[in-house]
Formats: sequence, structure tokens, C-alpha cells
Amino acid sequence: MKGLSIRSLPFDVMSPIVGWGEFMKIDLRLTPLREFSRVVRLFLPVAAAIVFFSFAASAQTVDEVIAKNIQAHGGLDKLKSVRSIRTSAKFSQGSFRADFRQENKRADKVREEFIIQGLAQVQAYDGKTGWQISPFSGRKDPELLSQDDLKSLVVDADIDGPLVEYKEKGHKAELVGHDSMEGTDCFKIKLSMKNGDVRYYYLDADSYLELKLEIQTTIRGALQESELYYGDYEQVNGIFYPFAVGQAQKGSASRAQFSVEKIEQNIPLEDAHFSMPVSKPETKAPPAGK
Repeated sequence: MKGLSIRSLPFDVMSPIVGWGEFMKIDLRLTPLREFSRVVRLFLPVAAAIVFFSFAASAQTVDEVIAKNIQAHGGLDKLKSVRSIRTSAKFSQGSFRADFRQENKRADKVREEFIIQGLAQVQAYDGKTGWQISPFSGRKDPELLSQDDLKSLVVDADIDGPLVEYKEKGHKAELVGHDSMEGTDCFKIKLSMKNGDVRYYYLDADSYLELKLEIQTTIRGALQESELYYGDYEQVNGIFYPFAVGQAQKGSASRAQFSVEKIEQNIPLEDAHFSMPVSKPETKAPPAGK
């Protein structure tokens, strides 16, 4: 903003038409305007700097937000110190009940079991091969998983989670702004996965911990969208984990619930525990009389 000056007046103040007394009146009348304009000229750069630095302080990059999420969980060093982990939980959906156990071991090994009345539905990945045992489908022998069925299991095998060192894993992250999760302000991060899936993380704007995760994946040519809800964070040996996890198809009011009972770190787990067992050949009973 430019201040008023004598040169800006629409007449020549030194002209005989305007006497000295009239000039003094004009000068005195303009003095406060000159002072105001000077203050404005001084203030505007300062105000601009304040706005700029305030914006710079509040406008965080996706890497800064992810770094704070990692720190909120306990820090990268703490996470990397976990070489193996076992999570034991109760699963419920409506009247259905089951025990759930997930075991991870570096690098990229996972085994998940749903246990009902002593029988276990098993899915596992040893870093190369994915397999399952489905006794409830009448299949007691291990069988290979299809590539579509293996997708989510490979993600589960990442003991640190996809956000940690996401660039090295081939993922792309983008901070898409803020969104509300059940009334709580959240940072929203879009993670485009190496496998083609898209994940949206909702991180509490205060704690930086996950409150919600939206997953978009393609299975057998069809888009499937699901949601995970996280709560009841508790600290285990310096690392914060959610002890309550809800799961639902997107748009569904019905959620399956995982209630974590115990998390054990750095327990001994053999590599063979994650590898596909060798099926035993069936032994036929000898004919009668022999």
C-alpha cells in the first residue's frame, strides 16, 4: 500500500493559486495519513512473515506426519528391536465366537489361526510361499494359496506395518488433508501400495495414532472395500498397540470385533512354523486276511 504524498495531489501546492496558509492546512491534514501509511508499510512485511511462518509450522508434509506416527508408537528403534511377536485375541461377530492368534517373525513371516473347539483354520506365509489348512471345509492337508488370497497375508507379514519405511517398500504416500473420524480430527494419508491396493489412514491429529484404516483391494477382478477401527491403545515394552480392533465392509453397520488379550514380543519361533508342512501320503489298510 502506498501512502499519500504531496506529489499525488491533483494540483500544485506551490502554485500561487494555493496560499501558504492553505498549504499548511493540507499538510497538517495529511500528516496522520502519512504516519498511518508508514505504519502499514512497516507492518505488512511483518504480518506476511508471521502468516508465512505460522503456515509453515502448521502445514506438515506426509513424511513428517508419518514420522510422528512412528514416534507415537514408540519410535523406529523400538519397533526394529522386535524380532518376533505373538498376538492373542478373542474374535466375535454377532453370536459367533473364536480365538485368534497371529505370529510374526522377521523377515516377512506370518501365521494366522482362527481356533474353534480345538480346530484351527491356518493361513501362513514364510516369505516366499503362502499356504492354508481349512479343516472346516473338510481339507485337513495344507494347500497353496492363490495370488489373490495371498495379497493381504503378505501385507500382514510386514511386522512394522506398511507406513514404516514405505518408500523402500515401493509404496507411495500422500497427505490428503484432514478428515473427521466419529468427531475426532484426523490427518488423512493415502498410501498407494506396491501390490495395487490403496489404503487411507486416519491418524488422530493430537496423538498421531491410527483411529481408522480404509482398504481398497481387487480380488478376482472385483473391488472390495473394508474398514478397520482401532482403539484401547496400551503400551507393551515401550510400544503402543491397539487392543480393540473393529472390522467391517465399507458402509456396513455390522462390525467384527478383535479384543486383544496378550501381546508377546521376541518369543522363539522356528522358521519351520511358517513353512508349508509336507503332506503325509495316505496309508491304505491291508485287505482283510492279509
